[in-house]
Amino acid sequence: MNKTELINNLDKLKNAKILVIGDFAIDEMVFGQTERISREAPVLILEHTETKIILGTASNAANNISSLNSGKVGAIGVYGDDYYGNILIEALNSAKINTDYMVKDNKRKTTTKTRISGSCSQSVTQQIVRIDRQTKTPVEGDVEQQIIENIKKAVPNYDGVILSDYHLGCLTDNVIKTAIDTAKLHNKIIVADIQKSMEKYKGVTAITPNQPDTEKFISKFIKDDESLKEAGKELIEKLGLKYLLITRGENGMAVFEKGKDFTKIPAFNKKEVFDVTGAGDTVVAAFTLALCTGFGAIDSAIIGNTAASIVIRHFGCHTTTVDEIKYELSNLKEI
Repeated sequence: MNKTELINNLDKLKNAKILVIGDFAIDEMVFGQTERISREAPVLILEHTETKIILGTASNAANNISSLNSGKVGAIGVYGDDYYGNILIEALNSAKINTDYMVKDNKRKTTTKTRISGSCSQSVTQQIVRIDRQTKTPVEGDVEQQIIENIKKAVPNYDGVILSDYHLGCLTDNVIKTAIDTAKLHNKIIVADIQKSMEKYKGVTAITPNQPDTEKFISKFIKDDESLKEAGKELIEKLGLKYLLITRGENGMAVFEKGKDFTKIPAFNKKEVFDVTGAGDTVVAAFTLALCTGFGAIDSAIIGNTAASIVIRHFGCHTTTVDEIKYELSNLKEI
């Protein structure tokens, strides 16, 4: 499509329903004003001003989809029987994400990343420390079986599936196999957002790795267009993919389709980068939603690239909307 056609068709993104399976978490952002140095130890004392709960990891991917398609998104993951478990579920529900298929695991901590930031009257806000609460051991027993059963129940009700693997234990080999097999059985698009262990995802429709993780998997450096082409071809063949989207930082993206030549997409908005946290979740969310709505791989990647160029202007995980993507595309000179 040309740019005008792409913009005119963007409202179709609101039609598809997406299921996100993976490692769900929250970012707890604690802010305070510097008051004084403690007399008990050489540390800052902050006067608490605000706490924000932000959806991170797979939660961020689901949140981005919800913002684009008005809440047509479901979540399958695990959370603990703890204080933050309730906060996670409440935050997902507030974002119009269906939590009916989420599974409580009494043996796990709800994955929570607490960032404590401080400021004073003459400085910008600075992060001081991060505290991670998480259980990385793989789910097992009744919990794993419940996830598997929920996948079988949920997948037929959605147009596409995202597997969001942050290596926090939800996506076991059995869970991954069930998701891929069930998606294939019901002819659903399934996209994996992964950083390592790519061989476990053989048979998905597409994956969206970054370039360094791609290089690790194929044990080769990508130095030019020829090595990029070879890397994409190797990944598609080894994993049986239909599409491949490699994110390349300031070099943009490379889109591959089985049996066709690859396409490079430049990075949009190089000058206004504030925080790239969660940008990969935005890419896979918009890319998958576009594929499930009928856009081709290249147009889907352009939509994902544009969405990411918007969210990186904000601090922490952020979302965007169809109208914002339309506006951004209309002002782009790169396409």
